[in-house]
Amino acid sequence: MNDATLAAGTGTLATPARPQSQFRLIAACSLGNALEMFDFTVYSFFSLLIGKLFFPSDNPYGSLLLAVATFGIGFVMRPLGGVVIGSYADRRGRKNAMTLTIALMVAGTLCIALAPPYASAGVFGSLMILAGRLLQGFSLGGEIGASTAMLMESGGVRGRGWRVSWQLGSQGISALLGALTGAALYTLLPTESLESWGWRLPFLVGLLIAPVGLYIRANLDETHQADAHAPSPLGELFRHHWATVVKGILATTAGTATMYLVVFFMPTYMIRVLKMPPSLSFLSGCVTGITLTVVSLIAGRLADRLTKRKPLVVASLVFSMLAVYPAFWLINAYPSVPLVLCLSALLTAGINLGTTPMFLMMLEMLPASVRASGLSVIYSVGVTVFGGSSQFIVTCLLSRTGNPLSPAWYMLVCSVITLIAVLSIRERRAH
Repeated sequence: MNDATLAAGTGTLATPARPQSQFRLIAACSLGNALEMFDFTVYSFFSLLIGKLFFPSDNPYGSLLLAVATFGIGFVMRPLGGVVIGSYADRRGRKNAMTLTIALMVAGTLCIALAPPYASAGVFGSLMILAGRLLQGFSLGGEIGASTAMLMESGGVRGRGWRVSWQLGSQGISALLGALTGAALYTLLPTESLESWGWRLPFLVGLLIAPVGLYIRANLDETHQADAHAPSPLGELFRHHWATVVKGILATTAGTATMYLVVFFMPTYMIRVLKMPPSLSFLSGCVTGITLTVVSLIAGRLADRLTKRKPLVVASLVFSMLAVYPAFWLINAYPSVPLVLCLSALLTAGINLGTTPMFLMMLEMLPASVRASGLSVIYSVGVTVFGGSSQFIVTCLLSRTGNPLSPAWYMLVCSVITLIAVLSIRERRAH
């Protein structure tokens, strides 16, 4: 059996990407996710300011709670987007679905960038922020499944890990760019300018990626032609692969919780809990962004070379479980920028060394006819339940208990859930 047949999967016709088109393929499949992650990063870093402008409250934690709740509510739409767009990708092709998702992302980002503050428009501005987050969540719910399936299918089996790793690597690049943008704005602009118009600039700049993404995606080669007479992808998914879906959802727990707490919530944590200046806290986003990118690509290479990927996933989870509590204890006992940066990088590297191999395990357990919808449902539900809610849950725990180690306890529980799920999975790898 050759690589083209293996990439195709059951009941589909896949066309491996030509060697000279690999860069275009990776760029096209990563840009949508990168745009969304950039917006998420910027929103997280400006959550204190957004809370002040759009969700005023007398309680010092109240505005932040409402801001991170709006951040998290976008995740509520992810499962719906995963079901609708993921199924569309399995029925009509990956390219059509990816074009749809990036258009929805643009609409959502515009809502946030153009929303008037509460002081001038009242609740209307708050509702625009909410609408933008809902549109972004819906689009990304289907984006991950369609684009990651295309990355896997567009080429030989031996390079799957490298191609899929760029899906996570693009998140790290976006986090880095978002952190650099936020740091530059906080440094260069006075508070009045930042509150009136400066915070909108990153969202408007992020929109410049959209035309490039739309153009590249329109010229991609389709990797999946579904049978017009095939049964509903969702029906097949939940009838024959429901156990894989459940295990996959639980297996995403640790990675998503770490991603949204260490990469996105840490700047807010540094300001609110550790009392560090905002400009220094953005360094955390830069360091974790670089770490995420490098480690994801290394993990992709390892996944292509290892005979079995499951041991690497288990090892990364065990390391993360052992490291998370001591890391947060040290951060609070000896708060300093170098220590926070080193430990944030350590936690990010530890969990993400196993994330790319785990993605591949999930993709290879699903046939091509339900691959996009399956991964969309797995990732969107997992991120919604354990990732999107993490900032709100941890902020509530910090507010009610006053325990600065609350993030560590939450991440530890998520790691235990993921470890149990991964141990129950039987790896199926094509050779």
